[in-house]
Amino acid sequence: MKERYRDLYRRLLNAYGPQNWWPADDAFEMMLGAILIQHTAWLNASRAIENLRSVGLLAPGTLDGAGFERLTDLIRPAGVYKVKARRIQAFVRWYRSEGEYSALRTLPTAELRQSLLLVHGIGPETADDILVYAFGRPVFVVDAYARRLFARYGLTRGDEKYPQLKKRVEVGFPGDAAALGEFHALIVEHGKRICRPKPSCESCCLREGCARVLN
Repeated sequence: MKERYRDLYRRLLNAYGPQNWWPADDAFEMMLGAILIQHTAWLNASRAIENLRSVGLLAPGTLDGAGFERLTDLIRPAGVYKVKARRIQAFVRWYRSEGEYSALRTLPTAELRQSLLLVHGIGPETADDILVYAFGRPVFVVDAYARRLFARYGLTRGDEKYPQLKKRVEVGFPGDAAALGEFHALIVEHGKRICRPKPSCESCCLREGCARVLN
């Protein structure tokens, strides 16, 4: 089974090339982006990021001192801005209290992941985004794009729990954070272009061998 995931990765990479994710200038910006992109498109999250950048709030210290109302106004393009403002505030408090990046990067992956999951508004998907793209840890992000592609391709039933599916992919790329991050980014690109809720199977680079097409 793990060879099928690796084959899928190679075919997507050949079709789309390296995606060079995550689009951020530094690890802290990437982490904020992982929160802002929840339930919205990257374009909306990036607008919120640019608003924060324009007023000098893309740093833990300055962002921690921003008032709630000001923060909600700046991140409004990302949607559900009051919810996300609370999540950002909780994250920044945690980040600073834990010693910021220099201290967090020394933690084992399992410990760092558990600590992230205790932060208000950080679920498994956001935690794994942060782990693989900000800290370079070998974890796979299970999102809706991945679930849809794997189910259609015949790799899953479609009802697997997050930890089960995450582990199934990770064993095919042992210790390879770069490949796991690239695989996730490629799946997102493919999901946006081709493997949408109503897919464009006739132009799919994965058409050969896809269970949905064969059936």
